[in-house]
Amino acid sequence: MFKQSPIKLAVLAFAAGGVLLTSGCGGTRKNRDTAYVARDVETLYAAAKDQLDRGDSRVAAVLFDEVERQHPYSPWARRAQLMSAFSYYAGRDYAKSIQAAQRFLSIHPGNKDAPYAYYLIALCYYEQISDVTRDQKATTQALDAMNEVVRRFPATRYAVDAQLKLDLVKDHLAGKEMEIGRFYERSGKWLAAQLRFREVIDKYQTTSHTPEALFRMVETNLVLGLPGEAQKAAAVLGANYPGSEWYDRAYKLMQKHAPGTSAS
Repeated sequence: MFKQSPIKLAVLAFAAGGVLLTSGCGGTRKNRDTAYVARDVETLYAAAKDQLDRGDSRVAAVLFDEVERQHPYSPWARRAQLMSAFSYYAGRDYAKSIQAAQRFLSIHPGNKDAPYAYYLIALCYYEQISDVTRDQKATTQALDAMNEVVRRFPATRYAVDAQLKLDLVKDHLAGKEMEIGRFYERSGKWLAAQLRFREVIDKYQTTSHTPEALFRMVETNLVLGLPGEAQKAAAVLGANYPGSEWYDRAYKLMQKHAPGTSAS
Protein backbone atom coordinates (compact mmCIF):
# COMPACT_ATOMS: atom_id res chain seq x y z
CA MET A 1 0.00 0.00 0.00
CA PHE A 2 1.30 3.43 -0.85
CA LYS A 3 2.06 6.03 1.79
CA GLN A 4 -0.36 8.85 2.39
CA SER A 5 0.50 12.19 0.81
CA PRO A 6 0.57 15.74 2.21
CA ILE A 7 -2.73 16.56 0.53
CA LYS A 8 -4.35 14.35 3.17
CA LEU A 9 -4.22 17.53 5.24
CA ALA A 10 -6.54 19.10 2.71
CA VAL A 11 -8.84 16.09 2.84
CA LEU A 12 -8.93 16.22 6.62
CA ALA A 13 -9.50 19.95 6.49
CA PHE A 14 -12.50 19.33 4.28
CA ALA A 15 -13.99 17.06 6.90
CA ALA A 16 -13.06 19.30 9.81
CA GLY A 17 -14.31 22.35 7.95
CA GLY A 18 -17.92 21.22 7.82
CA VAL A 19 -20.73 23.62 8.62
CA LEU A 20 -20.30 24.89 12.18
CA LEU A 21 -22.92 23.48 14.50
CA THR A 22 -23.99 23.53 18.08
CA SER A 23 -22.29 20.86 20.21
CA GLY A 24 -23.34 17.27 19.54
CA CYS A 25 -25.33 15.13 21.90
CA GLY A 26 -24.57 11.62 20.72
CA GLY A 27 -24.73 8.74 23.18
CA THR A 28 -21.73 7.14 24.80
CA ARG A 29 -22.28 3.66 23.35
CA LYS A 30 -22.06 2.73 19.68
CA ASN A 31 -25.40 0.96 19.58
CA ARG A 32 -27.03 4.01 21.10
CA ASP A 33 -25.29 6.33 18.66
CA THR A 34 -26.33 4.42 15.55
CA ALA A 35 -29.80 3.23 16.58
CA TYR A 36 -32.64 4.76 14.65
CA VAL A 37 -33.95 7.68 16.67
CA ALA A 38 -35.73 10.57 15.03
CA ARG A 39 -33.60 13.64 15.67
CA ASP A 40 -33.51 17.15 14.31
CA VAL A 41 -30.96 17.57 11.54
CA GLU A 42 -28.55 19.83 13.44
CA THR A 43 -28.36 17.46 16.40
CA LEU A 44 -27.93 14.38 14.19
CA TYR A 45 -25.22 15.99 12.05
CA ALA A 46 -23.41 17.23 15.17
CA ALA A 47 -23.48 13.72 16.64
CA ALA A 48 -21.92 12.34 13.45
CA LYS A 49 -19.25 15.06 13.42
CA ASP A 50 -18.48 14.40 17.08
CA GLN A 51 -17.89 10.71 16.40
CA LEU A 52 -15.61 11.57 13.50
CA ASP A 53 -13.63 13.96 15.69
CA ARG A 54 -13.31 11.20 18.28
CA GLY A 55 -11.83 8.90 15.64
CA ASP A 56 -14.78 6.53 15.37
CA SER A 57 -15.20 6.82 11.62
CA ARG A 58 -17.43 3.77 11.33
CA VAL A 59 -20.08 5.17 13.66
CA ALA A 60 -19.67 8.61 12.07
CA ALA A 61 -20.38 7.19 8.61
CA VAL A 62 -23.55 5.48 9.80
CA LEU A 63 -24.76 8.68 11.46
CA PHE A 64 -24.01 10.79 8.38
CA ASP A 65 -26.02 8.27 6.37
CA GLU A 66 -28.80 8.70 8.92
CA VAL A 67 -28.82 12.45 8.32
CA GLU A 68 -29.73 11.83 4.69
CA ARG A 69 -32.28 9.14 5.52
CA GLN A 70 -34.10 11.22 8.09
CA HIS A 71 -33.78 14.58 6.34
CA PRO A 72 -33.40 13.83 2.60
CA TYR A 73 -34.53 17.28 1.43
CA SER A 74 -32.47 19.26 3.90
CA PRO A 75 -29.39 21.19 2.70
CA TRP A 76 -27.54 19.17 5.31
CA ALA A 77 -28.20 15.96 3.41
CA ARG A 78 -25.88 16.92 0.58
CA ARG A 79 -23.04 17.70 2.98
CA ALA A 80 -23.71 14.50 4.91
CA GLN A 81 -23.29 12.43 1.75
CA LEU A 82 -19.74 13.67 1.30
CA MET A 83 -18.95 13.40 5.00
CA SER A 84 -20.19 9.84 4.92
CA ALA A 85 -17.86 9.10 2.00
CA PHE A 86 -14.95 10.65 3.89
CA SER A 87 -15.80 8.74 7.09
CA TYR A 88 -15.83 5.42 5.26
CA TYR A 89 -12.51 6.37 3.65
CA ALA A 90 -11.01 7.26 7.04
CA GLY A 91 -12.11 3.86 8.31
CA ARG A 92 -10.52 2.15 5.29
CA ASP A 93 -13.88 0.91 4.05
CA TYR A 94 -12.96 1.89 0.52
CA ALA A 95 -15.83 0.16 -1.25
CA LYS A 96 -18.45 2.05 0.75
CA SER A 97 -16.51 5.30 0.41
CA ILE A 98 -16.44 4.96 -3.37
CA GLN A 99 -20.12 4.06 -3.42
CA ALA A 100 -21.05 7.10 -1.32
CA ALA A 101 -18.91 9.48 -3.38
CA GLN A 102 -20.31 8.12 -6.65
CA ARG A 103 -23.84 8.51 -5.33
CA PHE A 104 -23.10 12.13 -4.44
CA LEU A 105 -21.82 12.76 -7.96
CA SER A 106 -24.83 11.10 -9.56
CA ILE A 107 -27.19 13.39 -7.62
CA HIS A 108 -25.05 16.56 -7.63
CA PRO A 109 -22.76 16.33 -10.69
CA GLY A 110 -22.19 20.08 -10.91
CA ASN A 111 -21.74 20.76 -7.21
CA LYS A 112 -18.77 22.85 -6.10
CA ASP A 113 -17.50 19.87 -4.09
CA ALA A 114 -17.50 17.52 -7.09
CA PRO A 115 -13.68 17.78 -7.48
CA TYR A 116 -13.29 16.56 -3.91
CA ALA A 117 -15.64 13.62 -4.54
CA TYR A 118 -13.71 12.56 -7.65
CA TYR A 119 -10.43 12.90 -5.78
CA LEU A 120 -11.72 10.85 -2.85
CA ILE A 121 -12.67 8.03 -5.24
CA ALA A 122 -9.18 8.14 -6.73
CA LEU A 123 -7.61 8.04 -3.26
CA CYS A 124 -9.63 4.97 -2.34
CA TYR A 125 -8.28 3.07 -5.34
CA TYR A 126 -4.77 4.45 -4.80
CA GLU A 127 -4.58 3.21 -1.23
CA GLN A 128 -5.57 -0.29 -2.29
CA ILE A 129 -2.54 -0.67 -4.55
CA SER A 130 -0.66 -3.81 -3.57
CA ASP A 131 2.88 -4.94 -4.30
CA VAL A 132 3.77 -5.95 -7.84
CA THR A 133 3.47 -9.67 -7.12
CA ARG A 134 -0.31 -9.34 -6.73
CA ASP A 135 -3.22 -8.45 -8.99
CA GLN A 136 -3.06 -4.85 -10.15
CA LYS A 137 -6.76 -4.15 -10.73
CA ALA A 138 -6.78 -1.42 -8.08
CA THR A 139 -3.67 0.11 -9.64
CA THR A 140 -5.38 0.38 -13.01
CA GLN A 141 -8.48 1.81 -11.37
CA ALA A 142 -6.32 4.35 -9.53
CA LEU A 143 -4.69 5.33 -12.81
CA ASP A 144 -8.06 5.90 -14.48
CA ALA A 145 -9.48 7.78 -11.48
CA MET A 146 -6.45 10.05 -11.10
CA ASN A 147 -6.52 10.82 -14.83
CA GLU A 148 -10.19 11.73 -14.46
CA VAL A 149 -9.37 14.22 -11.70
CA VAL A 150 -6.65 15.83 -13.80
CA ARG A 151 -8.83 15.94 -16.90
CA ARG A 152 -11.92 17.38 -15.24
CA PHE A 153 -10.36 19.76 -12.73
CA PRO A 154 -6.88 20.73 -13.99
CA ALA A 155 -6.71 23.99 -12.02
CA THR A 156 -7.43 22.46 -8.60
CA ARG A 157 -5.11 21.32 -5.82
CA TYR A 158 -6.59 17.86 -6.27
CA ALA A 159 -5.30 17.74 -9.84
CA VAL A 160 -1.81 18.73 -8.68
CA ASP A 161 -1.66 15.86 -6.21
CA ALA A 162 -3.30 13.46 -8.64
CA GLN A 163 -0.60 14.22 -11.21
CA LEU A 164 2.11 13.40 -8.69
CA LYS A 165 0.38 10.15 -7.82
CA LEU A 166 0.00 9.30 -11.51
CA ASP A 167 3.78 9.11 -11.81
CA LEU A 168 3.92 6.66 -8.90
CA VAL A 169 1.03 4.60 -10.27
CA LYS A 170 2.66 4.32 -13.70
CA ASP A 171 5.95 3.29 -12.09
CA HIS A 172 4.07 0.61 -10.17
CA LEU A 173 2.38 -0.72 -13.31
CA ALA A 174 5.71 -0.73 -15.12
CA GLY A 175 7.18 -2.67 -12.21
CA LYS A 176 4.48 -5.28 -12.62
CA GLU A 177 5.25 -5.64 -16.32
CA MET A 178 8.94 -6.06 -15.50
CA GLU A 179 8.18 -8.67 -12.85
CA ILE A 180 6.19 -10.73 -15.36
CA GLY A 181 8.79 -10.20 -18.08
CA ARG A 182 11.59 -11.46 -15.84
CA PHE A 183 9.52 -14.52 -14.99
CA TYR A 184 9.02 -15.33 -18.67
CA GLU A 185 12.71 -14.75 -19.29
CA ARG A 186 13.69 -17.17 -16.53
CA SER A 187 11.27 -19.68 -18.06
CA GLY A 188 12.87 -19.36 -21.48
CA LYS A 189 9.80 -17.69 -23.00
CA TRP A 190 11.80 -15.02 -24.75
CA LEU A 191 9.13 -13.59 -27.03
CA ALA A 192 6.59 -13.37 -24.22
CA ALA A 193 9.20 -11.63 -22.10
CA GLN A 194 9.93 -9.15 -24.88
CA LEU A 195 6.25 -8.19 -25.10
CA ARG A 196 6.35 -7.15 -21.44
CA PHE A 197 9.60 -5.24 -21.76
CA ARG A 198 8.35 -3.51 -24.91
CA GLU A 199 5.20 -2.48 -23.04
CA VAL A 200 7.34 -0.70 -20.46
CA ILE A 201 9.42 1.04 -23.14
CA ASP A 202 6.43 2.18 -25.16
CA LYS A 203 3.84 2.89 -22.47
CA TYR A 204 5.84 3.75 -19.35
CA GLN A 205 8.98 5.28 -20.83
CA THR A 206 9.24 7.99 -18.17
CA THR A 207 9.39 5.51 -15.30
CA SER A 208 12.43 4.21 -13.45
CA HIS A 209 12.05 0.78 -15.09
CA THR A 210 12.84 1.87 -18.66
CA PRO A 211 16.65 1.41 -18.50
CA GLU A 212 16.29 -2.18 -17.31
CA ALA A 213 13.59 -2.86 -19.92
CA LEU A 214 15.98 -1.73 -22.66
CA PHE A 215 18.72 -3.93 -21.25
CA ARG A 216 16.36 -6.91 -21.19
CA MET A 217 15.57 -6.25 -24.85
CA VAL A 218 19.30 -6.43 -25.58
CA GLU A 219 19.54 -9.64 -23.58
CA THR A 220 16.56 -11.40 -25.15
CA ASN A 221 17.40 -10.35 -28.70
CA LEU A 222 20.88 -11.81 -28.34
CA VAL A 223 19.39 -15.09 -27.11
CA LEU A 224 17.00 -15.10 -30.07
CA GLY A 225 19.91 -14.60 -32.48
CA LEU A 226 18.99 -11.03 -33.41
CA PRO A 227 22.17 -9.01 -32.81
CA GLY A 228 20.93 -6.15 -34.99
CA GLU A 229 17.84 -5.68 -32.82
CA ALA A 230 19.99 -6.01 -29.72
CA GLN A 231 22.24 -3.27 -31.07
CA LYS A 232 19.27 -0.95 -31.60
CA ALA A 233 18.08 -1.41 -28.01
CA ALA A 234 21.62 -0.91 -26.71
CA ALA A 235 21.99 2.28 -28.74
CA VAL A 236 18.76 3.71 -27.31
CA LEU A 237 19.94 2.75 -23.85
CA GLY A 238 23.30 4.41 -24.40
CA ALA A 239 21.76 7.59 -25.80
CA ASN A 240 19.32 8.04 -22.94
CA TYR A 241 21.03 6.43 -19.94
CA PRO A 242 24.78 6.53 -20.75
CA GLY A 243 25.98 6.37 -17.16
CA SER A 244 23.58 3.77 -15.88
CA GLU A 245 24.35 0.32 -14.59
CA TRP A 246 22.07 -1.13 -17.27
CA TYR A 247 24.00 0.49 -20.12
CA ASP A 248 27.25 -0.78 -18.68
CA ARG A 249 25.84 -4.31 -18.56
CA ALA A 250 24.43 -4.00 -22.08
CA TYR A 251 27.77 -2.79 -23.43
CA LYS A 252 29.61 -5.74 -21.90
CA LEU A 253 26.97 -8.15 -23.18
CA MET A 254 27.26 -6.79 -26.70
CA GLN A 255 31.05 -7.01 -26.61
CA LYS A 256 30.88 -10.60 -25.46
CA HIS A 257 28.11 -11.95 -27.72
CA ALA A 258 28.08 -9.58 -30.71
CA PRO A 259 31.57 -8.13 -30.94
CA GLY A 260 31.02 -7.06 -34.55
CA THR A 261 28.33 -4.56 -33.50
CA SER A 262 28.44 -1.45 -31.34
CA ALA A 263 26.39 -0.74 -28.25
CA SER A 264 26.64 3.00 -28.69
